[in-house]
Amino acid sequence: MRELKIAPSILSADLSDIRGQVALVEEGGADYIHLDVMDGHFVPNITFGPVVVKAVKSVTRLVCDVHLMITDPDYYLEAFAAAGADICTVHAEVLDEPGATLDRIRALGMKAGLTINPDTPVSAVLPYLDRVDQVLIMSVFPGFSGQKFIPEVLKKVEAVASAAGDRTDVEIDGGINARTAGAAARAGANVLVAATAIFGSDDIPGACRMLRQTALEARRDG
Repeated sequence: MRELKIAPSILSADLSDIRGQVALVEEGGADYIHLDVMDGHFVPNITFGPVVVKAVKSVTRLVCDVHLMITDPDYYLEAFAAAGADICTVHAEVLDEPGATLDRIRALGMKAGLTINPDTPVSAVLPYLDRVDQVLIMSVFPGFSGQKFIPEVLKKVEAVASAAGDRTDVEIDGGINARTAGAAARAGANVLVAATAIFGSDDIPGACRMLRQTALEARRDG
């Protein structure tokens, strides 16, 4: 069974105190720091780039899980590798030849991930399972934190989890909280990304622990 991992997204963090915010999720047992990079073209929002990734990397030993929601990821891969990204995940929707991009990510020393939006079929990622370390399935339409979880994507999670080997992580992002984490884990997701549910909490370490506990219990109970 794939190891369960909690990936707080700094999309909802207080970026004026990156060190303090990262320390709180470390206290809560987080495995990754998830960094949502948006360009205002592929998604209707602009966030941050390699400079912030580098800043986060400088204050933590946690895995920096970089999710590129941008129209031309190939152009920026070297910059994110240099900034310290450990995992670089790109969207199938913007790539003519996903395999070539995934191979380049790995050649730059990062783990490679491929993402699909809620309305993209799993057929967009299944041919590349032998070339990815992670498949990310969006459970909201990307752009903003705090959106409502789309339960229909759980069928896609099940399909990818069934087809992928144990070495391939199945990540889910969007509307993940104490109410939805269990369903995501039962469907086969083992990397749970949460933004508002963690950084919007009055008890950030406790929110991390709660997500893990909920997911573990769901896995155990089947």
